[in-house]
Amino acid sequence: MKTGKIQIVVLFLAVQLSVTAQGIIADHTCTDLSQVPIAAIQAAKAQLHIGYGFTSHGSQIIGGMTGLVEFMNNKEGYPENLFTFNRTGSDGALHLYEGDGYDSGDLDHDAGYYPDWVNETRAFLGSANTDGRGSAHPTYNVIMWAWCGQLSWYSSEDVSNYYLNEMTQLESDYPGIIFVYMTGHSDGSGLEGMLHQNNQKIREYCIKNNKALFDFYDIECYDPDGHYYGDQYVSDDCSYANGNWAQAWQNSHTEGQDWYSCDAAHTEPINANQKAYAIWWLWARLAGWDGGAGTTAVETGIQYPSQYQLEQNYPNPFNGTTSIRFALQQSAHVKMRLYNSKGQLVSRVIDQLMAPDSYTVQVQMDQNPTGVYYYQLDAGTFHQTKSMVFTK
Repeated sequence: MKTGKIQIVVLFLAVQLSVTAQGIIADHTCTDLSQVPIAAIQAAKAQLHIGYGFTSHGSQIIGGMTGLVEFMNNKEGYPENLFTFNRTGSDGALHLYEGDGYDSGDLDHDAGYYPDWVNETRAFLGSANTDGRGSAHPTYNVIMWAWCGQLSWYSSEDVSNYYLNEMTQLESDYPGIIFVYMTGHSDGSGLEGMLHQNNQKIREYCIKNNKALFDFYDIECYDPDGHYYGDQYVSDDCSYANGNWAQAWQNSHTEGQDWYSCDAAHTEPINANQKAYAIWWLWARLAGWDGGAGTTAVETGIQYPSQYQLEQNYPNPFNGTTSIRFALQQSAHVKMRLYNSKGQLVSRVIDQLMAPDSYTVQVQMDQNPTGVYYYQLDAGTFHQTKSMVFTK
């Protein structure tokens, strides 16, 4: 079990919550599915409830994921139907609700239809619950929107006003949901094109602000062997200045062994294959896998805490600062509250979605009166309260 990876520092009475976190970027370096532990895939299927809005280009992810099921069923060491998904999460599949495409249902169209995509998101989720999720669909904890071609002509200000600012506001309004950012598909305009600049702006924003990003564009710029075509005017069908990297790669490799046929709107199957690999890598990361290097899925499973646990603070009694440790068996929206001896709320210590792991909270209470305090942890169906004594 991993322990103490993330430390949360809490100061009273003026409370500051600081979580050491790292953005998650799924790009061409995340397409080796053999490096994702089977247990991490299973954790994603158990914990994630995803709403995905897209049109034709975004459907490449769905096409790749669909073909991947049978392809991986033929791979030694993998359980049957490990990579299944459907719109309801039934029969042990990943719960991935596909938006209504070009029609007029839930999550229809894509991120380039502004303000429609924002309004669609809010309509789908409803008002925020106390746990930060949507009251209309309270199980959903991940929302993702793909692009069509709009980033090819958006100005830098458009990207901020119509996308980044709106995503930030949604994150603020629904703190219990992970909003996955995405770059737009390649268009042949090269490194000097507006598309490349806009994609770079989104990427830099996600890195700087520790966001989850599916780098759709980056995956199209590399073949599976890591050769780069982004500086050769690569387009969405994988054609570039001197040919088509996807067709060349498929022709030199064995279908059914090295790659698989699948629906791949506007592009070649291997491109959708790569996106399916990367999206499952992302799902595993969002469910708590740390991306551990050097382990393979068929050899080593990831180990999460075996149970929820809230430990006694240490030291206790304490003068100034004390530490509280807790463990999460699964991803959960975590709430930790501090109360005084009269049952009055002193502070909301934690209120956010957290991955399965062990955590340490440091509480500094120099400005508070001495006495008995109670700290309470709520995570999914787990609820526990413990007391601690503060002295001066």
